[in-house]
Amino acid sequence: MAEIVIENAVKKFGNFFAVNNVSLTINDQEFMVLLGPSGCGKTTLLRSIAGLGMLDSGRIMIGGRDVTYMPPRERNLAMVFQSYAIFPHMTVYDNVAFGLKMRKVDPTETKRRVQQAAELLHIEKMLDRYPSRMSGGQRQRVAVARAIAVQSEVLLMDEPLSNLDALLRLEMRAELKRLLAELKVTTIYVTHDQIEAMSMGDRIAVMRDGIIQQVDKPNAVYDTPADRFVGGFIGNPPMNFIEGQVSAQNGSVNVHIGDFAITPPEGIVPALKPFEGQSVIIGIRAENIETFTKPTDNAMKVQVLVVEPLGSQNLLTIKIGTSIVKVATHPDFPAAPDGDIWLRFPIDKVRWLHRDSQKALAPV
Repeated sequence: MAEIVIENAVKKFGNFFAVNNVSLTINDQEFMVLLGPSGCGKTTLLRSIAGLGMLDSGRIMIGGRDVTYMPPRERNLAMVFQSYAIFPHMTVYDNVAFGLKMRKVDPTETKRRVQQAAELLHIEKMLDRYPSRMSGGQRQRVAVARAIAVQSEVLLMDEPLSNLDALLRLEMRAELKRLLAELKVTTIYVTHDQIEAMSMGDRIAVMRDGIIQQVDKPNAVYDTPADRFVGGFIGNPPMNFIEGQVSAQNGSVNVHIGDFAITPPEGIVPALKPFEGQSVIIGIRAENIETFTKPTDNAMKVQVLVVEPLGSQNLLTIKIGTSIVKVATHPDFPAAPDGDIWLRFPIDKVRWLHRDSQKALAPV
């Protein structure tokens, strides 16, 4: 068992909180992604788990052992770095075998594990090469092979694909997902790339300013963000946010965007009632907005500002009040700059947020 439990972790640099009271549990054999912008604390947290930087307070448990103050070699984990960190003067074989030799594994067993790891990463024919004769993608495979050859309980990966070009990243993403599903090793993967996070992780922990904003399965984080930051960080384009005014008449609650009114679902009405006469934020994804070419029930008339053909879809830019809104349509949808269209917001796809705290309002 290699469950990882992080309790109230704090790491400061001077007066700056790089990790601010973080608690997180990664289940045995789970693929957990730490996602967030540069400087949010995800790599600092990963290095603390690895033992490459000690926490100022808090505790880290791996497989039931308190490893908070253990040196890295006693934590039974392996790490893949962003910069590959393979030795240029060693062959691929010696690079992959390095961790095993440090652990004084029997030479016969070392050879078996190196061959096995090389085959999994499709570099078995390159074992005699030196890194200088390899591409970036091949060197990344060597770094991953070295990490999995030691057969640790935990694998830590710090933006391992960020130095690769887009096409190679796409290939390696699928390879890594296949490989780690086969190995069934507890994995923590750090990235700022939301596509990597969404496509690879069993769960995603979204970080900002040293704090975890939301932990959930990828689709849940995408569809029901906990706050405006998560909704705006995940998605391309990011979630739209529009200000609306709450009104209550004859026992019913509506949210007005200018002259247009949205009737929220019954479950969210109790959470909206306290904001009568005040503003709330309506969040909705570009692909969830329904579009029409003529007046339709419960649809608002808007003017198109920009049309961006993207092949599989068109991305429209429109303005609602003071908000710039992105709308994804079928590529055949007849929209043109300065033309009028009608929009409808399916209420089951809307996320309702507090205007000041920016946090999602929970259904009652």
